[in-house]
Amino acid sequence: MKNVHRFIIFGLLGVFALFFLLPFYVMLVTSLKDMSEIRGGSLLALPAGLNFEAWGKAWSNACTGTDCNGLQPFFWNSMAMIVPAVAISTTLGALNGYVLTKWRFKGSELLFSFMLFGVFMPLQVVLLPMSQVLGWVGLSDSIWGLITVHVLMGLASTTLFFRNYYIGLPDELIKAAMLDGAGFFRIFVRIVLPLSTPILVVTLIWQFTNIWNDFLFGVVFSGADSKPITVGLNNLANTSSSVKEYNVDMAAAMIAALPTLLVYVVAGKYFVRGLTAGAVKG
Repeated sequence: MKNVHRFIIFGLLGVFALFFLLPFYVMLVTSLKDMSEIRGGSLLALPAGLNFEAWGKAWSNACTGTDCNGLQPFFWNSMAMIVPAVAISTTLGALNGYVLTKWRFKGSELLFSFMLFGVFMPLQVVLLPMSQVLGWVGLSDSIWGLITVHVLMGLASTTLFFRNYYIGLPDELIKAAMLDGAGFFRIFVRIVLPLSTPILVVTLIWQFTNIWNDFLFGVVFSGADSKPITVGLNNLANTSSSVKEYNVDMAAAMIAALPTLLVYVVAGKYFVRGLTAGAVKG
């Protein structure tokens, strides 16, 4: 009976997985077909051969509005934005979590409660005030403006992750290090960070995914030369032409999705472990 239940559960999970992966399959096979094959064949049919012409055009020649340089400049804009944004927001979140759990001060719990508002606050609320602030400091329509926005908006989540994880670290480790003469940053670097690998992986993947896939901030706060790949993909898909090239659109969508797919393939199991490691703390 136990084997029957297990068979039913795994069978249902397999069906749900296939249903979930069906759009990805359609995108992939469509991107490998030419337009004549798309018009004359089935949506689910495999391509006659591996044809990467649509991928090349989506990367370097497809029109995104009046610009016909493909997704390449948008891709590198996103890379230039995401590396410092993820690194800074994760570092600040780790320091915040460290302070709020191991160096508590009067009002620290109240401060953390206020920071939690940032996790649940609708993104649309900050558009106008953030635009004004970026204009005042001279960062509007720039890569560094986007980095600033994503760091500030991600700080609540990263702080929450690290705070909940660090609560489970024994206070005795910190006290023993203090007795040995170690200071704030030395304890953090030598003791706390080496124990933080699971939650570091979770936070890095979380921030990478959120920032890479963001469209709202990208379209509002970017300039002509700083638009991220999500904006470029939207412009490519909405650019009108005499012939709609579905294979190019699908190839562009795959290019935009590849970095996050690679991150989850490489580090997905660590993401799950890190989530469960901090799930019961707080």
